[in-house]
Amino acid sequence: MASRTLLALALCATLPLAGCSAFRSYQSELTQTSQHLSSGDVPAALALLEKNNSSADKDLLYYFEKGELLRAQGDLAGSQEAWRSADRTIVEWEDSLKADPGKHLGTVGSLLVNDKVRRYEGYDYEKVMLTTQMALSHLALGDFDGARTEIKKTHEREALIAELRDKEYLKREEEAKEKGITAEFKDLQGYPVETLDAPEVLGLKNSYQSAFSHYLSGFVYEALGERGLAAPGYRKALELRPNTPLLEQALLDLDASARRKADESEVLLVVQSGLAPSRDSVRIPLPIPTPNGLIITPLSFPVIREDNSTPAPASLVVAGRTVDLTELNSTSAMSRRALRDDMPGIILRTSVRAISRSVAQKQLNEVNPLAGLAVGLASAITEGADERTWRTLPDRTRIARLRLKKGEHELNLDGHPLRVKVERDYQVITLRSVGNQLFSAGTATPASPMQTAAR
Repeated sequence: MASRTLLALALCATLPLAGCSAFRSYQSELTQTSQHLSSGDVPAALALLEKNNSSADKDLLYYFEKGELLRAQGDLAGSQEAWRSADRTIVEWEDSLKADPGKHLGTVGSLLVNDKVRRYEGYDYEKVMLTTQMALSHLALGDFDGARTEIKKTHEREALIAELRDKEYLKREEEAKEKGITAEFKDLQGYPVETLDAPEVLGLKNSYQSAFSHYLSGFVYEALGERGLAAPGYRKALELRPNTPLLEQALLDLDASARRKADESEVLLVVQSGLAPSRDSVRIPLPIPTPNGLIITPLSFPVIREDNSTPAPASLVVAGRTVDLTELNSTSAMSRRALRDDMPGIILRTSVRAISRSVAQKQLNEVNPLAGLAVGLASAITEGADERTWRTLPDRTRIARLRLKKGEHELNLDGHPLRVKVERDYQVITLRSVGNQLFSAGTATPASPMQTAAR
């Protein structure tokens, strides 16, 4: 085993640095892409995304980002096509998991390279939010049946994730005990522990279930006349966001919608704002057990960097009246909860790599000092936390629900006037704000010249 470890590390040290994926800065790439989006130049954002992903073998993140950028541009068909590619990748992962659950649990001893070069499979909340965003695009076009399909997939995905994580956490604890690694993220001196222990993070049941996703499922089932399925959706949303009047009212009014007049519509306004947070890398000294005793080694760990470019709107004006918005989802909180749950595994993998490299370098130094030096330099240069995450995903999702007369109505969000056409018994209107830009699609159109995406 030691000789195989030495060989792997020596080969890694000889790889051309410029061609190694460990040197790609996803944070830098997507910061530039997001800046184009925030300025309203979606074509430039798409061009940069393509430039940074020139390989024929596109990864999951490429399709995540492309789908959201095309949606901002108003190209819902192109957006759905990109997201379907992402969804197929996730379905392959799910099918593989069902066939062999142990395959995805892995062993920390085999992870001798940086997390950045591992295949990106997406965070749990990203997988769930993908189908939620796809459902929203269907609803923007009035396709409730298409949205129902994505919602069903969302629920199945959540159940599979829950089963996998329960097994994974148990295995991780066993391996940590076996390796003698007891460090927790609260032991990382200098790490911003408060960001992972914030009330909005600890208040989440897990990192992947969203009150918005479940409320949306309730609304869709209600619109399709499946009230027996709508109630569980609303109840689950209330369980995830307790003491939320809008959610409590949804259950109380479930039968009241039957008394809606023929010329009225149940309208759900969905306002998504901002950008998902980025992941950065910080180096923290950590005591590592080795055959020669404890050594203090600076190791890299991920931290969450919030996006503060876009204040989340508290209300909007519809048909001359102010309507308050209720927040049902924070990607920032979900991202921090995902990192909080993953930190024990990250510490375990990072520590095992540090131990393996320390042993390998010592053995190489005894045989070939230059090779040992090469491995040491390669380890120092490639050391860094995984920065990859779906950056163009909206951060805050806030909603309002009201009953409107069918016909055209004026809507104003933060000084951006829109005209919305209400034609159906149930209708969903989706808006997205980034920086000072407002993006709309479907039945919402600009009422006057303004900065917005081309449709």
